[in-house]
Amino acid sequence: MTPADLASLIRDTAAGVLSSRDLDISVLPDPVVVERPRNPEHGDYATNLALQVAKKVGTNPRELATWLAEALAEDPAIDEATIAGPGFLNIRLAAAAQGEIVAKILAAGEQYGHLDIYAGQRINLEFVSANPTGPIHLGGTRWAAVGDSLGRVLTAAGAQVTREYYFNDHGGQIDRFARSLVAAAQGEPTPEDGYGGDYIREIAQAVVEKQPTALDGTPEQVQETFRAEGVEMMFAHIKESLHEFGTDFDVYFHENSLFESGAVDKAVQTLKDNGNLYESDGAWWLRSTDFGDDKDRVVIKSDGDAAYIAGDIAYVADKIDRGHDLCIYMLGADHHGYVARLKAAAAALGYDADQVEVMIGQMVNLLRDGEAVRMSKRAGTVITLDDLVEAIGIDAARYSLIRSSVDSSLDIDLALWASQSSDNPVYYVQYGHARLCSIARKAAELGVTADNPDLSLLTHEREGDLIRTLGEFPNVVKAAAELREPHRIARYAEELAGVFHRFYDNCQILPKADEEAAPIHTARLALAAATRQTLANALGLVGVTAPERM
Repeated sequence: MTPADLASLIRDTAAGVLSSRDLDISVLPDPVVVERPRNPEHGDYATNLALQVAKKVGTNPRELATWLAEALAEDPAIDEATIAGPGFLNIRLAAAAQGEIVAKILAAGEQYGHLDIYAGQRINLEFVSANPTGPIHLGGTRWAAVGDSLGRVLTAAGAQVTREYYFNDHGGQIDRFARSLVAAAQGEPTPEDGYGGDYIREIAQAVVEKQPTALDGTPEQVQETFRAEGVEMMFAHIKESLHEFGTDFDVYFHENSLFESGAVDKAVQTLKDNGNLYESDGAWWLRSTDFGDDKDRVVIKSDGDAAYIAGDIAYVADKIDRGHDLCIYMLGADHHGYVARLKAAAAALGYDADQVEVMIGQMVNLLRDGEAVRMSKRAGTVITLDDLVEAIGIDAARYSLIRSSVDSSLDIDLALWASQSSDNPVYYVQYGHARLCSIARKAAELGVTADNPDLSLLTHEREGDLIRTLGEFPNVVKAAAELREPHRIARYAEELAGVFHRFYDNCQILPKADEEAAPIHTARLALAAATRQTLANALGLVGVTAPERM
């Protein structure tokens, strides 16, 4: 019996108890909250349902809890139901009912933990979207890991997710990039506002090798050649780095297309027509304060050029018009102002502001021997995705970036994450999976199978701890999806690995050399198989490999 199953049983039982006393059952919450007590001695699970609804039905919590305890105790799935404090209900499951979790996991396989809470919803998830003017820095790398994991989690929760990269190929930063390439190709110093680093010289050289006449022509022609070729090469490198990192996208959306297609002009005209764009001092302003922003925003400048927000407005419209029910933007630490701005843009265009959601990620710092690592070998001024992968590997890089909330800044100790020890969280979790695979291989050698296990035999304290931890996985996925917090999956994986290792140290899973396989060995092997599956599913949701050997 999973926590969700228990919650349903408690609610149904409560409905029966209230109905039998002519009390209002409409006050019952759905779902009922079921939690694991901090102190295992209090029971397997606990609920505060009686405290929630007693007053609403005209009784006191302990009395209602007594009624519920008596009724629940009659169910064969419940071993014991006791009352604590002012009306908490502590519950112990019967061994057979608890063992059902193992059977459910083995039956569900790779689908265990998958939900339908977002079934039918189309979600546009935009992340990374780094300018194609240099390699992906650490902030973008964090989003590459977290965004990909969030996409996996939302998909597991039933959503149809479009992973999107917004390709910033319009504006001043591209001009500065092109000028930097030209200067490098001509052997001149980097422009004052330009981009430096070995990668600029490498791309400039590649452009000349591809087009030997690239430096011929007017300054405008030369810059356009380096702009077109350089951006394409830089973005190809970005895409390759992301792919090797395990992060791929369904859509690469070009910002410039919004201007070339007339989408920006169309959005501006819509805002003019509905009165949400007004003219002042020769410029056109969005009435964004009417929709929760802290100030109105210039959309068309007094010189007639579009401000940056013009593209943002057209992009919001494009995303929603493509049929997305929700558009999630994952932006960097310096983009706090975009939260209200993008919601205001959607509302001003006539959409529901709640169709736009903005996540802000904080900075990442690398540490070596307690000191900050500040410079990339190739990029010069920033640490890049490639630098991090080179230092600690893909799995460690992804896991280290995902396992903490994006709301807080993150320090990554390179020595720790490169180590092969239990202090390294990803190594600890992966080692747990590899150990479980080793058990399965040894069982096959001994001819021991997990077929038709008697799961009611799993009564050891460590077995119960492991089963209840396994049962929490769907709730963890649900919370990770609803709160947009994939780090919950990583932390759960660590907890599960720890609970499994304690189980392994206390419970003999396979028969010893001079023993015959007994029913308890079959049951424990089934429990180990369920653990292996759940650990693999969790690692899959964070995009980290589940090795069979280490």
